[in-house]
Amino acid sequence: MTRRRVAVLGAGIMGSATAIELARRGLDVTLIDREPAPMSATSRWNEGKIHLGFLYGADPTTATAEHILPGSLVFGDRARELIGAELDGHVTREDDLYLLHRDSVVDADTMRRKFEAIGALVRRHPDAARYLVDVSDARVAELAPDELSAIAGDDVVAGFRVPERSVDTRWFADRLAASVADEPRVTLRAGTTVVGAEPLRSVDGAWRIRTADGDDEVADVVVNALWNGRLPIDVTAGVDPEPPWTHRFRLCVFVRTRTPQRVASALVAVGPFGDVKNYTDRDFYLSWYPEGLVAEGGELELDVPALPTGVDAEAFVERVRSALGRLIPGIGSILDDAEETLVHGGFVFAQGRGALDDPRSDLHRRDRFGVRRLGTYHSVDTGKYSTAPWSARILAEGIAG
Repeated sequence: MTRRRVAVLGAGIMGSATAIELARRGLDVTLIDREPAPMSATSRWNEGKIHLGFLYGADPTTATAEHILPGSLVFGDRARELIGAELDGHVTREDDLYLLHRDSVVDADTMRRKFEAIGALVRRHPDAARYLVDVSDARVAELAPDELSAIAGDDVVAGFRVPERSVDTRWFADRLAASVADEPRVTLRAGTTVVGAEPLRSVDGAWRIRTADGDDEVADVVVNALWNGRLPIDVTAGVDPEPPWTHRFRLCVFVRTRTPQRVASALVAVGPFGDVKNYTDRDFYLSWYPEGLVAEGGELELDVPALPTGVDAEAFVERVRSALGRLIPGIGSILDDAEETLVHGGFVFAQGRGALDDPRSDLHRRDRFGVRRLGTYHSVDTGKYSTAPWSARILAEGIAG
């Protein structure tokens, strides 16, 4: 009996995890990506926050947290199985600090109530003990005025300690790419751009994957796990995108310091937005959204290269230092002690429209992602980095039967 061949489009965290899960279930997989290697684009260049829903404090419901929690709570389990290694030493070690800017779209009382509601959801969840740390009894704590003034600038009016963690995405990207390479049933077609997908006879049968180099691929099942380029391929397959949606491209800064720097992982929310992640006391991620957002739009695909040409990296780092450093003064010590500073970026896709500083924007919620199917064609809106390994497991189990 001939094994079914699956074509997985996109070798980011969702595509790579799906390819591995399918191969381990005995299916032959062709993994196609335009980058030279798996995990080279957005899945590599982000903060790696393993969301519990606190970021979406402006969502008037708890729908976002409810949608994210099942995948995020088991991220560690799924990730360890995928790469065959522990994550210890590559995950932020302390609770995140959520700092409320005076120009935020919500006030302190609203955020306090929302965080308490999300915290209760987390504690009640049956998988709470399986998170990167046990959160089955975790509480949200508001920072006292003296604690807040010790770590934040004058424009920060409140702060909360929440039990979220983040994973070093560059470290994890290297390990997941190695796991792809180790799977004998996965054939990687790197440096290949997909331009279309069409059924050979019916949507329940085989599909032809058209590529820019003309070397087309035929597969019994298709998983479209592309990120920025997913919607145009859906259109060729006969899957109409569901508006509204927004593409964005943002730059961020990755820093390795010469000596350990004890700066807390913190996030400024929910209108003006930025964050710092401390993975190892020497490896950091810095982002200030008003400076980092270099492109956005509602077209099918955002036409921006992985690192936009003409970016003055040194000037960008200084703008991040100036803006974020006023809110989190410890940023200056990180950059002053930098051994390596790297500016890179990644795409953000979300169902919704509007600006983050607009309280009416539906981008303040993220509960509308998942898989759309047309016969044996599957289009995956990954939603969040943190839910991808869990989603990949479920999708692979369904395809493998």
